[in-house]
Amino acid sequence: MAQATDATPDVMAIPDGTVVTEGGDVVHSAAAPYDAAADAGGLSFYPLDQFIVRPIFGPGGVFDPASPVPEIHWYTPTNVTLWLALAVLSITLLFVVGSRGRATIPSRTQSIGELFYGFTYKMVEDICGKEGLRYFPYVMTLFMFILFANFLGLLPMSFATTSHIAVTGVLGFGVFAGITVLGFVLNGPKFLKLFWMTEAPLMLRPIIAVIELISYFVRPVSHSVRLAGNITAGHAVMKVFATFGAIAVVSPVSVLAITAIYGLEVLVCAIQAYVFAILTCVYLKDALHPAH
Repeated sequence: MAQATDATPDVMAIPDGTVVTEGGDVVHSAAAPYDAAADAGGLSFYPLDQFIVRPIFGPGGVFDPASPVPEIHWYTPTNVTLWLALAVLSITLLFVVGSRGRATIPSRTQSIGELFYGFTYKMVEDICGKEGLRYFPYVMTLFMFILFANFLGLLPMSFATTSHIAVTGVLGFGVFAGITVLGFVLNGPKFLKLFWMTEAPLMLRPIIAVIELISYFVRPVSHSVRLAGNITAGHAVMKVFATFGAIAVVSPVSVLAITAIYGLEVLVCAIQAYVFAILTCVYLKDALHPAH
């Protein structure tokens, strides 16, 4: 009989290929890769995988989604930068190339550009007045960029850039910072009248001022989260129903559901761009006329 020793192995192998260290840590070997579907109780699809940021080329990139995602640096071209660039390119083609003739009788492309221009111009004028028209190019840029980014995200094999809070956060906090600076530049200390309601009873004014101050600083968060949340939710639901389409029993219902949800998403993409632009106009009005 072999003599027992006090020595114990550092690791213990389990038949399924999982390796457990002496401290109880679990490591998955290359010979038997981690089966996420098994740990998820048989779930074989992941609706949020479509929002993973991947490089355009190389292992783990857009054309090799089965590989692990590599480290991404600030200079790495990713699917986010690709579809953001396509949104900018589409807008440029519409307003620069499509309207280059400036014909008295506009072409279809020029008519679409003029329709967007007139719609945004009217919105800014109605909310901010004539004084706000000098900031019309900024509102127009925001509206068109978000609108095109939303619609491009509905294309097959595309990437919904506005589903990422990093994108919408830059837009939302950019509006917040710009309007805050503009308010103080145009009004000086009088901009603080935005938080002081002279119509309210004197005892309630400090309480209302605190509430108004909190709601003011929450603006960029709600501004950006609203857009990202709606786009993310819609794309995730479509992915779920698309996965059910592979099951023969429920595939007809799944196809009908996807069609209905896709139609709803078209409306959501347009409405969310409009909401972002109109809230920008409302905040701009506060900077131009801070007194209640």
